[in-house]
Amino acid sequence: MPPDKITKARSPRILIVDDDAGQRGLLDSFLRSQGFDTIPVPSGEAALETLRSQEINMLISDVRMPGISGLETLRRARERHAILPVLLVTAYADIREAVGAMRDGAVNYLAKPIDLDELLASVRTAVGLARCSAPKFMAEKPMPPQIIARSPLMQALFHDAALISASESRVLITGESGVGKEVLADVLHAWSLRANGPLVKVNCAAIPETLLESELFGHEKGAFTGAVAQRIGRFEQASGGTIFLDEIGDMSPNLQAKLLRVTQDGRFQRVGSNAEIHANARILAATNRNLEEEVRQGRFRDDLFYRLNVVELSIPPLRERREDILPLALRFLEELTQNRARLSPAVSEALELYAWPGNIRELRNAMERAALLSRGEVVLPEHLPARVRTIATNAATKPVLSAESHDAVKLEEIERQSIIQTLHEHGFNRTETARILGISRRALIYKLQRYRELGYPVDAPSSDTPAVPAAN
Repeated sequence: MPPDKITKARSPRILIVDDDAGQRGLLDSFLRSQGFDTIPVPSGEAALETLRSQEINMLISDVRMPGISGLETLRRARERHAILPVLLVTAYADIREAVGAMRDGAVNYLAKPIDLDELLASVRTAVGLARCSAPKFMAEKPMPPQIIARSPLMQALFHDAALISASESRVLITGESGVGKEVLADVLHAWSLRANGPLVKVNCAAIPETLLESELFGHEKGAFTGAVAQRIGRFEQASGGTIFLDEIGDMSPNLQAKLLRVTQDGRFQRVGSNAEIHANARILAATNRNLEEEVRQGRFRDDLFYRLNVVELSIPPLRERREDILPLALRFLEELTQNRARLSPAVSEALELYAWPGNIRELRNAMERAALLSRGEVVLPEHLPARVRTIATNAATKPVLSAESHDAVKLEEIERQSIIQTLHEHGFNRTETARILGISRRALIYKLQRYRELGYPVDAPSSDTPAVPAAN
C-alpha cells in the first residue's frame, strides 16, 4: 500500500492476543492511536476463530496464556496463513522459546515490558510501512503546572505517560528514592479516563505486614482481635478510579500471592469473609528496587512482576537531568518565600554541580532551609546545607568541582562508556544490552536519548536506503 494511501484505504488490521486485559488494552489503544485497525481477543482459541472469519494483516500474541499458548497459536495460524506476520510478546524467561519460534514463522519478538517505539517500528516493518513516516502520536496532554520537565529525559518520560494514560494498563514506576514517583502517579491518574474517580495511595513499606492485607482488602467485624467493625479496604475505596501501591517491592510473599489474584481476575475477599468483590480500580505500582533482580533472588514473584509491569516508566535521577535542577529550585523558593527570594550566582552554580543523591526531595529540603536562613532575601552559600555549601564556596572563587561532584561526574562518564560499549558489542540490540547491564530496557532507552542529545553514537549505522529495523 503506498504511504499516502494509508488513510484513504483500509488501515492494516492487527489481531492482538493476550489474556491480560491491561496488556491487551495498552496494545489496542496505542496501535489505534497510530492509525491501525485492531481486534483484541483474550485467548489463542479466540484468535484462531477470528483468523477464520476475518481478513487480518498481522498477529501479535503473548507467549504464555491459559489454554492454547502463543507458540501453539502461531503454529496453527501458519497452517492456514503461511505468510501472516506474527509478533510474539514475551517475558525474559520465555525469550529462548521465542527465538526458537522464529523458525516457525514469527517475524520478531518483543520482551516485556513493551517499549512502544520498538513495537511501532516492528509493526510498521511487518506490514510493509517501514519507509513511510510514522503517524503522529496522540495529542499531548497539557502538562500540570506543578511539573518541571525541561530535560529531554523528562520530556520523553511524560510523552510516554501521555501515550499510555488513556489505557487501563497497569504501570510500574521505577526510580531512586525522591525522584517523584508519586507525582508521576498523580499525572497518570489526572490524564486517564478515570480522572473523575478517586486516587487512593498506599505506602506498602509504611504499614506493618499484619495490617497491610486489611488495609488493602478490608475486613469483616470480628475477623481478628481488634476488628470491632467492618472496614472497607483501599481497593474498594478506589473503585472507578486508581490505586497507587508505593514501595511494592517491600510486600511480603504472602501478600504478593493475594495481590496476584487481583491482577489476574480482578477479585478479592475481605479478611474474614468468603464473599468475592470485584476490584474496579486501575493499578499503578512504584518501587526504588530492581524488581528483576528481586525476582532472580526469589524475593518477588515473577508472575506478579509481569502482571504489574505491563508498562514501565523509569524516572531518571536528578543528577542525570541537570537542566531541571535550577527551575525546580526556583519553583520551591518561590513557593516558600512568595517569590521574594533569589539565588546568588555562586549558589546557582553549586546547585547544578552537586550530585543530589536524595534527588528532588533533598533539593526541596535544601531550599526550605535556605528560605528560612535567608529570611526571604538573597540565598547565599552559608544558607545551604554543609554538603552543598562546600561546592558553593568553591564556585564563588573559581568553578572547581568538589571531590564528591568530581566523583559523580567520573561515575557518569564510566557508566556512559560502559553502556555505549555494551550497546555496540551487541549490535545495538537494546533488549540484550539492558539485560547484560542489569537495568530495565526503559531506563536504558531514556539514557540513550540523553546520550543522543549530547552527540554520542547510540544508533545503528544506516545504509544509503534506510528502512526501519525490526525491534530488538
